Amino acid sequence: MSNNINYAKQQIRKIIAQSSLPEDPRHADNTLEWLLKLQPDVDDALQLAALSHDIDRVDESRKVQRADFTDYDQFKAAHARNSAVILREILHAYHIEKSIIDDACQLVEQHEVGGDTRTDLLKDADSISYFDVNMPLYFQREGYAETLKRCIWGYKKLSIKMKEVCQKITYADNELNKILQETISLASQNKIKKK
Repeated sequence: MSNNINYAKQQIRKIIAQSSLPEDPRHADNTLEWLLKLQPDVDDALQLAALSHDIDRVDESRKVQRADFTDYDQFKAAHARNSAVILREILHAYHIEKSIIDDACQLVEQHEVGGDTRTDLLKDADSISYFDVNMPLYFQREGYAETLKRCIWGYKKLSIKMKEVCQKITYADNELNKILQETISLASQNKIKKK
């Protein structure tokens, strides 16, 4: 069974490598890296979920579109559900055990909001990875104001422990450092409001 899981991971990476968003392949691997830093003995379902949690962004014909939602949280929930559907198809094709498929897909569905120890762990790994590797490319594409909004939304999701990690991140680009400091400052003043 472990060979099938390894083949499924390879396939997930190949699919994500085709994303039009340049940060997606690095983010998938970086989320898994953070997950393993936070808990080195995580199970196969969590590892599969970490790699594939954003897989719906790859196929433009199946991708959940931000423009179709007025509420960002609703968009992210639809994105998570769609990523779980796509992951289920991949894992079925590799004859992964049903319990692992169900578990991995449930984790992906909840990765934006958490709710228990395992989904909170995935949410933290995903959220800190945004700050670790996604933010510079997001900023290039979306600009200051949109990046600040996205950072505030992501920072709110971090556990206290991961907020401390995030506060130590520095970037080569001073604009990115400014956005991160503004995000942290707003959070410390309790001025972050739900979008």
